[in-house]
This record gives sequence, structure tokens and C-alpha cells, in this order.
Amino acid sequence: MPERVMAVVLAGGLARRMGGGDKCLKPLAGRPILAHVLDRLDGQTERVLLNANGDLARFAEWDLPVAADVVAGFGGPLVGVLTALEWAATHAPEITDVVSVPGDGPFVPRDLVRRLIEARRTAGTMLAQAASNGQSNPVVGLWPVALAADLRHAVVEEGIAKVDAWTSRHGVATAEFDADPLDPFFNANTQEDLAKAERLLEAQSKP
Repeated sequence: MPERVMAVVLAGGLARRMGGGDKCLKPLAGRPILAHVLDRLDGQTERVLLNANGDLARFAEWDLPVAADVVAGFGGPLVGVLTALEWAATHAPEITDVVSVPGDGPFVPRDLVRRLIEARRTAGTMLAQAASNGQSNPVVGLWPVALAADLRHAVVEEGIAKVDAWTSRHGVATAEFDADPLDPFFNANTQEDLAKAERLLEAQSKP
């Protein structure tokens, strides 16, 4: 059966290193980082969900569904993924898989979903994750909705918070992406990172 994929943009963190607030709403080249992320995802998935906490009205301009963490306490990316899997199961039962990306990653590959699906099929695993420059990016991954109950048990009953601790149970393929001229999984975690991202965008736009 062909995959039907929904993207989830993980924006539920506390952004301590950025001084608080929403990292995904910080301006980058005149637009919020989230706008860059969504541009990169455009056409790759059937739906997009935003995972964020607090007053959801601040994302109204994007006209996207927004889901707060289904487990309280800012539990990290696994809780965000669980939120997306359970949201899809309830609100979009046609979706078979969720691809997760961080809300502070403005250079997401435009072929991310295709490459993750290919890697998973080739390896015969249930899960896939992205990698670049020899480093895995477990938060950027492909997750079957069918594993929602298993993930809920791991997060709620076992207290698992580390992505690798759960994905290793099910087998995870890796899709390797070129990091030259820029790392597609660069995260804008600090003001210095934002300034670097500005320079990278400028360099990309030059002929």
C-alpha cells in the first residue's frame, strides 16, 4: 500500500537558548522561520500539522491545524511525534505515516519525504531517520501511525524520552543527505544561529 504522509512541524519546546518564545516565529530574512519550513515542505505531504503549546491563536495566519502535546510537561520530540500520530489516527485516518521536522530548521530538504520512504523500503524497517555530515538527525524521521499505541506506552508507562531509545526497538533506516554547501538540518537555536542562517540564505540566493 502506498504511503500517505502527513508532516508535523515540532514547535513545542521552550526555546531557552533563544531567550524564550517561539523559535519558529523568529524572523529570518524578513519572514518567520516557520514560513521557510513550510515552503520547504510544500508538495511533499498531504497534510501539515503544527505541534505547539500555549495560545494557539498566534499561528492563525497559517491556517493549519495545531495540536498541543498530548503528554504534559514539555517531554521533547517523542511527545511531539506521539501527538502527531494520535492526531492523525483521530482526524486523518487515511494517513499512514508522519514525517517530523523541527520548527527551527529552515533548510529542510525538498526531497525529504521521498528519500525517507526510499530508505525505509530498501532497509525493510518500520522507521526511517535523516542524517547529514555523518550525524544522524533522529528528530527528522518517518513514523508509522500504526505505532502510536506502542509509542504512548514507551513515553507514558516507561518514561522514555530519548528518540533513539525507542526507534532502536523497531529498526530504523537512515537517509543520508549532502551537507555541502549547507547542512539541510541546520537548527536556529540561538541568535548567533539566526545570523548564520541569514548569511546562508543570502549565499543561496546569489547567482
